[in-house]
Amino acid sequence: MIDRDGEVWTARLGEHKTAHHGHERNLFFGPKAQAIVAPYLLRSANDCLFRLCDTVKKRRAIASEARTTPMSCGNRPGSNRKSSPMRTAGTEYEPAAYARAITRAAERAGVDHWTPNQLRHTRATEVRKLFGLEAAQVVLGHAGAFITQVYAERNATKAKEVALKTG
Repeated sequence: MIDRDGEVWTARLGEHKTAHHGHERNLFFGPKAQAIVAPYLLRSANDCLFRLCDTVKKRRAIASEARTTPMSCGNRPGSNRKSSPMRTAGTEYEPAAYARAITRAAERAGVDHWTPNQLRHTRATEVRKLFGLEAAQVVLGHAGAFITQVYAERNATKAKEVALKTG
């Protein structure tokens, strides 16, 4: 799904929220994003890059390593699992699970509460400030700039500069 030719990688999403309107959605990966994503590209072509089941497995392994009770005096790994659980960790993140993962990461990092939408707004504002409204529109995948203006805050520094020069 990710075309790795050239300096910038491109992913063309087949399924996204406006696909039924005939819109295309492309994601672009620069050098920093490539470094993050590269280790996950060893998976099967049909697998998601970030899988909830892998995260759960890793979290359980960390908890097992941190246990202070000897193995002979408590539950062994896997011994307190239900034989037929109602829910299991899937191979892809659902939107709510994705939001929880970001919230938990923010808590662990000791920063204020964050959500996926805040990440999107912050990125949009950053791109608009550095490259302009059209660039932010393309990065976010919006059909019109009016939608992008909701996400990307205006540059208050420009307004201050105008006020300073014009009185």
